[in-house]
Amino acid sequence: MDKKIPTLADTVWTRLDRKAGAIIELTARQLRNRISTWVVLGMGMALMALLLLFYVDSIRQSFEPIDNDGDSVDEDNDGYPLGQELKYGTSDFDASSYPGSGFYIPEDEIDWNDDTRSFYGNKTWNGAAFFEYEWIDYSYSGDWWDEIVDWESEISTCPDGQVFIDWQPRYAEACIVADDEYFIYGKWKGKGRATVPEDWELRWGYYSQSFDVVPDPPEMYIDEDDIDCFDTDGNRVDCPSGTKLGGSHGFDNDGDCLRDGYQFSENYGFIYDYNYYQFQDDRNGNGVRCDVYWYVDADGNEVMGISADDNVDEDPDDERYVGELSHRTFIIGVGKMAFIILLGLFIPLFLSLGLVRDETENGTLHFLLSKPIHRGEFILYRLLGYLAIVASYVIVLALVVGLITATLGPGDQFFRFSDLPVWLGIGISTTFVLAAYGALFNTMGLISPKYGVYFCIIFGIWEFMMGTFSIINPNWTVSSISITHWALQMIDAIVLMAWPDTLQWAEIGEAFNIETGLSFFWHPPVHTLGTQSPGVALLISTIVLLLVSFSMIGIGQSVFSKREIM
Repeated sequence: MDKKIPTLADTVWTRLDRKAGAIIELTARQLRNRISTWVVLGMGMALMALLLLFYVDSIRQSFEPIDNDGDSVDEDNDGYPLGQELKYGTSDFDASSYPGSGFYIPEDEIDWNDDTRSFYGNKTWNGAAFFEYEWIDYSYSGDWWDEIVDWESEISTCPDGQVFIDWQPRYAEACIVADDEYFIYGKWKGKGRATVPEDWELRWGYYSQSFDVVPDPPEMYIDEDDIDCFDTDGNRVDCPSGTKLGGSHGFDNDGDCLRDGYQFSENYGFIYDYNYYQFQDDRNGNGVRCDVYWYVDADGNEVMGISADDNVDEDPDDERYVGELSHRTFIIGVGKMAFIILLGLFIPLFLSLGLVRDETENGTLHFLLSKPIHRGEFILYRLLGYLAIVASYVIVLALVVGLITATLGPGDQFFRFSDLPVWLGIGISTTFVLAAYGALFNTMGLISPKYGVYFCIIFGIWEFMMGTFSIINPNWTVSSISITHWALQMIDAIVLMAWPDTLQWAEIGEAFNIETGLSFFWHPPVHTLGTQSPGVALLISTIVLLLVSFSMIGIGQSVFSKREIM
């Protein structure tokens, strides 16, 4: 070999690599030897350990099924739980109304302006009338809100004069007009002739024949109507895997929507039952009674909403759904709150702010810059040394936490391999935000060595607020100007890529009142350029964070190159 030709060890690029490696290694060694570094990183590990303890504790606790829809209760203590009373249309607030007790059938009425003002019969009456009775059911009673006349109290003689003109009766009371005649205002049962005063009204009807119904045990109404999903061939499958995305799902397993034994004869599209809500067996309006309709986007690729008819799939298997939803909520919540917002802010605030400023204060910067190295390169290599420490830390920490949760997580599998890409993505997203904040805080320290730390604290508060708002509503425009917003978007995109059914899980939680917080912590990524693709959102967020990092490095280099080193 010609000795005049430089070897690889003597090329310019290799010398640059040696120079860069020296600065990076020096920076990493300095950070490793600082107590503040170990304090900050130790606090991060302590935070993760604490969160893992909560997670492990929740996993080890025995799981008690939850009555999601509250139909196992028996408010009126008549022995029939609410779910059974819903099937028959009876009231759970009136002990005299229970399955098989019979129900009131209205027949006719005298309105306030009818010409005929009297009627004879053996009926159940409701209104105001002079009643010439042949028979009265003095045992007919109820609670005060039933407005049934209290026959047990002493009945006095009616005052002189015309009723409702000279004197005013009280509702659910009666007074004596003459022998075998009362004036009654309220509800009563009896046989006789009722004469209604002018401008007042009276309605009447009868109760159907009672029959025996065996009370159901309350346990029947806990986890009694699981979520039913169907594939494109109409076969029932596990939700949401294998589920056709759009169309009709759900089945009224427990019969409180179909109501085959319902005692009311009228049904005008909805039934106003005794339990004080308007029941609709086609609330989603798709023309199918007692089903659940899944709405999808125009492309048919994403579930946009789930609408269930009343009392359909309303009490799912909590152990399965709450377990999976809570597991995903924990991972996403820890990734966003603990890694991105807390570690992403505090680590660079303590470790990157003084990467160059501290060397100036210590008097070592002049010695370092006396070597053949450009000032701009010096800043870049210092940041790379900082990233070598913090990136290794957050990625390893994320994977360790991920290994533990993937081993202990719900499901039949021994190890949840699908969790690891999410945890790795959390570590990488945190690395990007650490780079952006590191470059920003370092530049602030260069611009204002004396007050830079205060500017960084104020900026950190702003970023914390914007991060919180981005979790709640990523569509909020103001939050998109923050660094945290784009890192959170990266996690949302990574979650959707690793767990494509996350949107279905979130909609299931919302539709069936499974409260785990998944819909709070996770939303589909926003910045997809109209493609709805998580890959596009991930690419855009990565580019934005890289632009922020390099622009902050450029500003820092510009400021540093003009500064006189003492």
